[in-house]
Amino acid sequence: MPPKPQPIPITDGCSNASRKEDEFVHQVYNHIAPHFSNTRYKAWPVVENFLHQQPSGSLGADVGCGNGKYMGVDSRLALLGSDRSSELASITYQRGFEVMVADNQSLAYRSQLFDFAISIAVIHHFATEERRIAALQEIVRVVKPQGKILIFVWALEQRGKRKFDQAHQDFMVPWVIPANTTAGGSQPHSADTAPPQEDESERVFHRYYHLFKEGELESLVERSNLSHCVEITEHGYDRDNWYIVLTKT
Repeated sequence: MPPKPQPIPITDGCSNASRKEDEFVHQVYNHIAPHFSNTRYKAWPVVENFLHQQPSGSLGADVGCGNGKYMGVDSRLALLGSDRSSELASITYQRGFEVMVADNQSLAYRSQLFDFAISIAVIHHFATEERRIAALQEIVRVVKPQGKILIFVWALEQRGKRKFDQAHQDFMVPWVIPANTTAGGSQPHSADTAPPQEDESERVFHRYYHLFKEGELESLVERSNLSHCVEITEHGYDRDNWYIVLTKT
């Protein structure tokens, strides 16, 4: 059996950030959406607890909602989802949730609309600090004063199976679709259409990640000129991620 593909450090900087994100984030997630969705079904406890802590009837934003796995966690809440991947958004829509295709840096919501927001494993896909700051500022913009925001990002100091060169923070991380896995988009086939074809060879796609060092997420909030309007009320490490909870003041 050949060795599994490993994360590849990026050593040439992150020039052409927008193009890098389009090629190694947006396009990749559209390609892998069905297979990716099939692996994303269990809610992380910290996120689940955060949602259960929100008052009944609250309106929330799931920014970068993926396949919508968090949108049905608590039926007391109303969530609107958004994702840059049209294929993942389509899967979320097929599950019966409200979702739109939108870029985290330019959300199609008016300011102070939401009672809370979640951003789970999203901001680490932006290729420069300036773009990560813009994404963070946009999430804060759409949340009401006193609203809560939960943000998760991949940690450089991971304790699981993935191992990263600690001398680097920017990586191309492989996503492997095994041989003989059904290919195709998220649309179901009917009796009038041919079923999706199975690919006989393994396919590897690479996604761009910026891995956060301990304390870097908190520092990003400070460098975002948000200290006057948000307070970090919780932070921690969970499932190879750093996370923070912000309260908008």
